[in-house]
Amino acid sequence: MRVIAISNQKGGTGKTTSAVNIGFGLQRLGYQVLIIDMDPQANLSTAVGISMDMDKNLYHLFKPETEPEEVMQEVRGVKIIPAGLELSLVEGEYAWVRDKEYMLKNIMTRLQDFDFVLLDCPPSLGLLTLNALTAANEVFIPVQTEFLALQGMSKLLETLEYVKNKLNPDLVISGIIAVRYDKRKVLNREVVAKLELHFKDKLYKNYIRDNISLAEAPSFGLDIYHYKADSAGAADYRQLCLEIIERSKK
Repeated sequence: MRVIAISNQKGGTGKTTSAVNIGFGLQRLGYQVLIIDMDPQANLSTAVGISMDMDKNLYHLFKPETEPEEVMQEVRGVKIIPAGLELSLVEGEYAWVRDKEYMLKNIMTRLQDFDFVLLDCPPSLGLLTLNALTAANEVFIPVQTEFLALQGMSKLLETLEYVKNKLNPDLVISGIIAVRYDKRKVLNREVVAKLELHFKDKLYKNYIRDNISLAEAPSFGLDIYHYKADSAGAADYRQLCLEIIERSKK
């Protein structure tokens, strides 16, 4: 089971868009996929069409009396553990708990076996993000192809190094995803060149082009394949999913 945290501490990097469309893309290729929304804002949950008036969400799974099956929902063939505003309470409620960074990892032992588990992290370093990075064995980092996004990478890399040294020695960066790419823009090409220089084969060769359909799909509660299957966004994420699978065979 590949457990992949999709993380970037800078907001607006296409993190949730990538989590949704990689997850649904892998499911369309025949894999069993679970996506866990780790963000109290619940953007991913809303983006796939889950109503926010649910009885239970990820917050309740931190309580031992709640089973994953009580929280998990199925959306178009993909299992989702949704988030809710209650998740914002985790930081305070568990601040003094011993081994609090391992709570999600312990929850994972109660899950059925999936081919992929994707963790959509909050855009900040807090207890929820630390739990995701401790539970994961891989990290995907979506990066907008702009200068400020590149600058923000250094802080994220420091965080990952801390987690690797203190909490999860097996954690690796397995993929950098260039998003909102426009080959006509010199800056976008320059940022990609720097990513290639610093991360070499970690950078996926299939970039996600700037595409309005990717921005529109969440407002309909749909992934890009169900919203507009013939769009550039659907084509790009489809090719990215194939590349993810191909790399795993090496």
